[in-house]
Formats: sequence, structure tokens, C-alpha cells
Amino acid sequence: MNKDNPSVVVVGAGAIGGVTAAFLKEAGWDVRLVCKHKEIADRCTDPGVHVFGLKSENWVKLKGLENIKDLEGPQDVVFLATKATDCVDAARALLPFIRDDSILVSLQNGICEEALAEVAGRDRVIGCVVGWGATMHGPGELEVTSSGEFVIGNIDSKPDNRLSLVQEMLNTVMPTRISDNIMGELYSKLIINSCINSLGAITGLTLGKMLAIRKVRNIFIELMREMMRVAAGIGITVEPGGGGKMDYYRVLADNGRIADLKRHLLIRVIGFKYRRIKSSSLQSLERGRKTEIEFLNEYVCDQGRLTGVATPLNEKVVSIIKQIESGARQIGVENLADSAFNGF
Repeated sequence: MNKDNPSVVVVGAGAIGGVTAAFLKEAGWDVRLVCKHKEIADRCTDPGVHVFGLKSENWVKLKGLENIKDLEGPQDVVFLATKATDCVDAARALLPFIRDDSILVSLQNGICEEALAEVAGRDRVIGCVVGWGATMHGPGELEVTSSGEFVIGNIDSKPDNRLSLVQEMLNTVMPTRISDNIMGELYSKLIINSCINSLGAITGLTLGKMLAIRKVRNIFIELMREMMRVAAGIGITVEPGGGGKMDYYRVLADNGRIADLKRHLLIRVIGFKYRRIKSSSLQSLERGRKTEIEFLNEYVCDQGRLTGVATPLNEKVVSIIKQIESGARQIGVENLADSAFNGF
């Protein structure tokens, strides 16, 4: 690897990938953006990617490629920013363009690192939590909608001197923190994503409207409990989420009326703060696309089966979403009347 002037590619020109590539280019890194669509690839060259919102407003010109196969030569650092459902195929396509010492950084929702490691090799993969938000308003029109951080780490919790290079690069986009428990950081985000994305897809409601419903909050809490039992079963210590504000162990520790009231209040606050957010899984379904359920609730179910931890509620959520994906069920609040949600 050329650490002084590494060749860098961002695969995926959606909101996160496009913003990341633009700020890397602005900071002087030798970066290319694989766009999948020719329209976006052409726009990268002229007039450039338009990034606006919380940080600044810039038009950034960079090398856009339509396909991974259009890369020239091996890449030192790959930021993989595809949908989770496309990440494994992208990793396979990248194999001819990465060296033994190349770095593959996953920017997906859910936990994709294990699947990527099977394709690209564990030593190449670096885990990453994306703790900020962006929206794509059209090809090359990217708005940074919320601030936050990247968290990166070695997926086997080993010392890794490559992390400082990745941190230096990503610091040009958002503040970047190195964690010695990246799987615990990823699992923390997985919990909140699995609850918000899946229930949003099932009900069709924005976050504020959804979490105003007590039954939804009860389901939210039980999904969290199941996921925390799975974490214990696979030996993951879950880090606090939401910038350290959501300590799952503390939130779920106590029983009784007061403890339950506090849990509901916390979830209502989350719902109010992010009340206008629409689940990304819901957005996918509305566009006729599949969700990332395989790397969210279904990942939890798979790990539960491997360790003998029951996940009946997560399994039902997966089943309902797959029925919606297949057209056998419609999106709507009436899905809360399903027998799986009796008693909530």
C-alpha cells in the first residue's frame, strides 16, 4: 500500500457515499466514485457533485465511474457505501482491484462486516459505524442533514496500525473515532436501526407518529430485549448508542412501573427529536425495492439460532416485511393487529 498517496475508491454514489467522496476529494485525496448510473458518473466530471446542508455548500468535481470494472489498477483503500443488499456482490467485483494489504471499509447499515470478510478476507475488512445523516435529492444533489461521527475499528478487536490512516481520511468528512470494540458499536446501531427501520416499514409511519403509539413502543422494547439476549449469546458487549445517550443495559435493567415509564419516555423523546424521519426500509419499499432486513433483524435471528437464543418477535417482524416485499401484505398501521403483536 502507498500510504503517502493511496489510491482511494468510494463504491456507491448515494447520500453517504457521495458526500464522503466529495469531502475526501476536497481534502486532496486521490479518490474515484463508482456511481452505478452513467448519469451520475458524467455529472461527477461536470458540473460536479453538489454537497450542501449543515457543513457547507460545494460543487466538487471528481472522477466518476459507472462500474467497478472501470477501475484502473489496484486500490489501496475502498469505502463501500452500497446498500447492504448489494455489498457482497460489490466486494466480489472488487477482488481483481485490491491487494493483500488493501483496506475495505464498510459504510452500510446493519452488520455486513462478517459477510464481507467471507468474500474479501478478514484482514482486509475494517468495521465502521456511520453516525451522521445525509439525503440524496437527485443525481449528484446531496444534503448533509445531521452531524455526528464515524466510528472505526478492527473487526477482531486487534491492534491495527491502518486505522490511523482511515481516521485521517474520514476526519475530512466527519469527526472519526477509533474503537477497540467495533462489533459492539455496530451492534448498538443495529438495535436502533432494526427497531426504527422495521417498524417504520411495517406501519408506513414517520418516526414521530410511530413512536407516539404505546403499542409500537412496547414492541420496540421487546425487540431490544431479544437483541440484547442475542448479544450476550454471541459474546458482544454492546456500546451505548445515540452518542452515548442510549445505554441498553441500563435502559432494560429494571422492571416495574417507574422503570417502564422511563423507557417509554426515552423512546418518546427519540420519536419527537427525529419525528420527520421516514424509515429507509419504508422508502425502499415505496420505491419497489427490497429492504436491508437481511442485515438487520434477520441477522439477529440467524445469530440467535446459532447460539440457541429465541427471537420470536424479530422473526415475525422479518416475516411481515418479506410478505410486504413479495406483495402478499400491504404497508399500514393495520399490521399492528397481527396476532404476533397481541399482548403489546
